Amino acid sequence: MLATTLGGLGLFLLGMSLLTDALKALAGDSLRGFLARFAGGRLSALASGAALTALVQSSSATSLATIGFVSAGLLSFEQGLSVVLGANLGTTSTGWLVSLLGLKFSVGKLALPLVGVGALLRLLGRGRVSQIGLALAGFALIFVGIDALQVGMQDLAVRFDPSSFPSGGVFARLLLVGIGLVMTVVMQSSSAAVATTLLALNAGSIDLTQAAALVVGQNVGTTVTAALGSIGASTAAKRTALAHVLFNLGTGAVTFVLLGPLGQALEAGRARFGLDSAPLLLAAFHTAFNFLGVVLFVPALGPFARLIERLIPERGPRLTRYLGPIVAQGPVALDAAALSGRESLSELVQALVSNLSPVHSEAEVQGRLAAVEAALVEIEAYLGRLSGGAGGEQQRHLALLHFVDHLRRLCEALREPNRLRRVREHPDAAQAHAILRGAAQGALRALSGGAPLPAVQLGEASLALAQLRREGRPRLLAAAAKGELEVGRGAEVLEAVRWLDRLGFHAWRAGHYLYQADPHSLGEASLPPQEPWIDLSVDDDDDELVGVAAGEGDEDDD
Repeated sequence: MLATTLGGLGLFLLGMSLLTDALKALAGDSLRGFLARFAGGRLSALASGAALTALVQSSSATSLATIGFVSAGLLSFEQGLSVVLGANLGTTSTGWLVSLLGLKFSVGKLALPLVGVGALLRLLGRGRVSQIGLALAGFALIFVGIDALQVGMQDLAVRFDPSSFPSGGVFARLLLVGIGLVMTVVMQSSSAAVATTLLALNAGSIDLTQAAALVVGQNVGTTVTAALGSIGASTAAKRTALAHVLFNLGTGAVTFVLLGPLGQALEAGRARFGLDSAPLLLAAFHTAFNFLGVVLFVPALGPFARLIERLIPERGPRLTRYLGPIVAQGPVALDAAALSGRESLSELVQALVSNLSPVHSEAEVQGRLAAVEAALVEIEAYLGRLSGGAGGEQQRHLALLHFVDHLRRLCEALREPNRLRRVREHPDAAQAHAILRGAAQGALRALSGGAPLPAVQLGEASLALAQLRREGRPRLLAAAAKGELEVGRGAEVLEAVRWLDRLGFHAWRAGHYLYQADPHSLGEASLPPQEPWIDLSVDDDDDELVGVAAGEGDEDDD
């Protein structure tokens, strides 16, 4: 009896694991696209969470992906909460699967041949065919496990009478809730715990009221795994875990208070309508009380999210708050790096605008530079931990490395003494200053407001600065030769223009690579300049390789 029950449970868990892994692999980037597209509103996010969980048969997979999205800044915490609440509702689909297919139809007879077909597809197929084979084998193993569990539960029903389990009174129901919680913790799967309860109910080992109490405990038990998994994790993971715990505890508490009347209503409905399927009623009860929790929490989701944020405040450096081990393992790993890089670029552009102002706080500029330099070290380390990927992902990874390199060189240029201080009034320096400051202010407005980065404006500014540098140098030298300009002052003006040219170039190239790494950062009307902007030619006056929009020493960038 015990060996059969344990074996059936093991097959069920193995089938669930194989099915979930295969479906997640088949979904690939579509999981990311689905959430990004449909999780915008509260209700759509709720429906997305329920649909994804029902599809991959794992609320943990949906919750992990959601934590990654929230950690990466692609979903707000409130949107993430809606997805998690939907996942809680979607996980009840397993009960319907077991009660409708596993118990109503003899799927187990077809399951073993399906396992064989799935295994062959897995071994002989490639790519999606191989994953489809794994999913098919996992799906079939679920029903092989259900058949074995049914046999074990029938033997259990012979040895145990439902009256031997606690049933009447608050303490008896509380004990059953505790047993259900322990079942989920031990099995590490609420789906397996609910399936075991359904089969025990079908075999007559427990009655409907006892099964309902067990299911309430199993629903609460899912929070233990989430709470343990959040230890040492990111702030977003801790917030999501706490919200999950409070939601399930609140829903469980309300259901527990109403458990007596609800149990009586279930039995009365079963007798009145002649329903002979107690497992089907239990599956309906499982869905109903989770839906009740959603109805109770969704109207107050905004205040609830703010409460969680106050209980678990953001800690650590602001610029790298999106990076973490959970995000690095998910489908949004590169998105998190791009968002951290975008915020670092925003800080640098702010430092650039401040540095170009006649009156500014040097301490503020240096503070921003120090924060960005520390963030770049962490972003580089984070990118180093990511696998190279293939195709588009590899190109995005490479673009991010270029992007970080230009941010670092922009930091280095801003660390240099302000070249404008002594020559601000000279026409060449004043013109270069006006060009760069105008472009930087436009970029700062876009970055601060979350708007597309105006890469064309940055590219045009870099072009104008490069032309001014190239045309101004012979003019300044000629003026010095004629005695119209002091040689030393001419050199200072030229150094100032070169410095501004270098700042403009690295700002433009950073925007260019940010677009390659994250196309959503720019609008279609703001696509960065491409090959026509590059004129790799030898400047006879400067005797160096330059681009039409290139800064000095950057000839290897393009």
